Amino acid sequence: MRTLRFLLVKEFKQIFRNRTLLPMIFLMPLIQLLILPLAADYEIKNINVYVVDHDKSTFSRDLISMIISSGYFKLVDYDSSYKRALSEVERNKADLILEIPNDFERNLNRDRVQKVFIAINAINGTKAGLGGSYLSTILKEFNKNIVMELDHSFDGKKALKRIDVVNSNWFNPYLDYKTFMVPAILVILVTMIGAYMCSLNIVKEKEIGTIEQINVTPIKKHVYVLGKLIPFWIIGMGVFSIGFFVISWGVYGIVPIGNILLLYGYLALYLVALLGFGLLVSTYAENQQQAMSVAFFFVMIFILMSGLFTPIESMPEWAKWIAKGNPVTYFIEVMRMVVLKGSGYRHIQNHFLIMMGFAVVLNFWAIANYRKTS
Repeated sequence: MRTLRFLLVKEFKQIFRNRTLLPMIFLMPLIQLLILPLAADYEIKNINVYVVDHDKSTFSRDLISMIISSGYFKLVDYDSSYKRALSEVERNKADLILEIPNDFERNLNRDRVQKVFIAINAINGTKAGLGGSYLSTILKEFNKNIVMELDHSFDGKKALKRIDVVNSNWFNPYLDYKTFMVPAILVILVTMIGAYMCSLNIVKEKEIGTIEQINVTPIKKHVYVLGKLIPFWIIGMGVFSIGFFVISWGVYGIVPIGNILLLYGYLALYLVALLGFGLLVSTYAENQQQAMSVAFFFVMIFILMSGLFTPIESMPEWAKWIAKGNPVTYFIEVMRMVVLKGSGYRHIQNHFLIMMGFAVVLNFWAIANYRKTS
C-alpha cells in the first residue's frame, strides 16, 4: 500500500502539473455537454415545402394554413406550376412538394374523397422520412376536421360517432429530445476522457524515458497498473458528477427518478472497465500517435454502435452482436433506465454482471501484457 501511495502522489503531480491537460479533462466535456444536446436533435423543423395549388379554394387555403402553422414547415412558394416547384427541389431550395388538384373542395363536398400528391426530396433520408410523416399526419387531421364539419352540416342533430384515442407518454411525457440525449452524451464524454487520457499515460512515460526508472524498481506490475488507473478513475467520477449535477440537472432540469447511489455504483464499475481498455491500448502502443489512433478507432465504434443515435433493435444481426460486445451500450442503457425510468438493481443486475466481466478481462489483459522490459 505504501508503494501504491507513492505512485498515486507521483501520478497526481504529473496530471496537475500539465496546464493543458486540466482544461481538456474538466472544461471541454462540460462545454460539449452544454452544446451538443441543443444541436443533436432528431426533431426536424423548418422543412421547406412548395405548394402547387390548382384549386385555390377555401379548403386548399385552410390546408396550407394548417401546414404552416404546425411549426414544422416553411412555405417556399405558392404556385400552380409543378415544373417550377420541381426546379426548386433540384436547386435544393425545397424539401417537399404538395400538389393540390383541381376541384379539391368540390370533390370533398360531393364525394367525401380526394387525393393530393406529395413529392419528397429523399437525398437526406431522415429529413425526408420525418417530413413526409409530419405532412401525412397534418393531412389526416385536416381530413378528420373536414369530415366532422360536413357530417354536422348535413345533420346538426346527429352526433358524429368516433373513437377518441388518448396517448400517454411514459418516462418522457413531453417527448423532449434533450431528456433522451443528455444522459447518453454524458456517458460518451466520460468514455472519451477515460479512453484517451488513460491510453496516453504509459505511452508518454515510454517516450520521455521515465518508465525505464520504474522498470528497474521492485514495483509489481499490478501495483504499477493500479497507480495508473486510480487517478483517472477519480477524475472520471469527478467529471461525471459535474456534468450530471451542474449541466444535466442544473441547466437542463433532468432530475433523476432512480437511485443515484445505484447509478454511481455502476459508473464506478464502468470506469474500471474503460480505464482497463485505455491501459491495454497503452501497453501495445509505442508512442502517443499510435495510442491516439488505436483509441480513436475503438471509441468511434463504441459511440456509433452503442444505440446513441440508432436503436440497436433496428440494426442488422451482425451489428447487434458488435453492440453486445460494446461496454458503452450497457452504460447508456443503465443511464436511461435509472435516470428516466427509475429502474432498480433487479432491473439492471445483468448489466452489472456484464460490466464486471469487461472490467476483469480488460484489466487482467492489460496487466499481463505490460512488460517491465525496454
